[in-house]
Amino acid sequence: MKQAERIETVTEMTAAAPVDASPEPAKPPHIVVSDLVIKYGAYTAVHGVSFDIPKGEHLTLLGPSGCGKTTTLRSIAGLEHPFSGEILIDGHPVYSSSRRVNVPTEQRGVSMVFQSYAIWPHMTVFENVAYGLRVRKISADAIRVAVEKSLDLVQMRRYADRPASQLSGGQQQRVALARAIAFEPAVVLFDEPLSNLDAKLRGEMRVELKDLQRTLGISSVYVTHDQEEAFAISDRVVIMNEGRIEQIGGPQDIYDRPRNSFVADFVGSANLINGRVDKAASGADHITFRTESGLSLKALSPRPVKGDEAQVAIRTAYIGLGATATSHANRIEGRVARRMFHGDFVQYLIDWPAGQLVVRRPPAELIEEGETVTIAFDAEHCVLLEASTS
Repeated sequence: MKQAERIETVTEMTAAAPVDASPEPAKPPHIVVSDLVIKYGAYTAVHGVSFDIPKGEHLTLLGPSGCGKTTTLRSIAGLEHPFSGEILIDGHPVYSSSRRVNVPTEQRGVSMVFQSYAIWPHMTVFENVAYGLRVRKISADAIRVAVEKSLDLVQMRRYADRPASQLSGGQQQRVALARAIAFEPAVVLFDEPLSNLDAKLRGEMRVELKDLQRTLGISSVYVTHDQEEAFAISDRVVIMNEGRIEQIGGPQDIYDRPRNSFVADFVGSANLINGRVDKAASGADHITFRTESGLSLKALSPRPVKGDEAQVAIRTAYIGLGATATSHANRIEGRVARRMFHGDFVQYLIDWPAGQLVVRRPPAELIEEGETVTIAFDAEHCVLLEASTS
């Protein structure tokens, strides 16, 4: 599609040195995405998304298929043309609707690792990694040094002369990583790079990716729909749904303090309990929540209560049963309706005064179906959710 307006050429600017070094001003974020809107005809894929990434941070865009995460990533890369908003890398606009700026992909200093690897099968491992450097007309000696260094980082140097067609899926992904970092980009973008690997190899590659990102100190943006993967490798996570951001935070903060029912349900396993805040028995952040059945629960409100909240979330892993139910703010009796063995954990379906409760416990001590048990959980693990705006 042709652009309706001429795009201005972007020139590099050198920041002036600060006069007063005490106190030192805060460094600007390495990547800034502001009010990004992306449309395809009448359909809006991304609705005013904003976030920033400090230098060296690994940030993941997490959400279900069709939520706009890959479209946002491709816009940072310059592979999508947004409708409006702004993207800055290292303080310089690479896209800005107000300034009429759209820097070509090859001039943004970013590298991308794709789900499909994009490895050329007719080339050797060395030639695959060297390709981007040759395009940049780097000397042969510099290419050799850069390629060998990159292959060392992903433990693939001994395969340098092997045809790419003879590599396993995991080895091809390592070659794709080496190619992405060979020219020392400012930013590396990952579009679901592990989704084609089996579960065991995917787990191993998560560790390697995190170690590599820390070793290089690069800023990176990662897209996945796998919440376990996002939590394992990310400094911060952006939860997206239907083209909007639902919550931004560290993995444990999002897990422990989900903002709304979508986040609580999409991330991890949680019980969503309907009811209302009992204002007469509530304080500033610790509140009393009365379920629809009249059960009174001690709960936590991470944000000031607005008055329209009608749900709390209780993570299945934070609930004690029987002998594990000690010294908790909430203690209620229930009955085990069903027990399901999952290997690393046992899932119980418990009948209790507020309906049914899902509980996950280690398989060390099994509780029989039909047995009456004490259910217990802290107020900090019974989190008040914001009312849905949809």
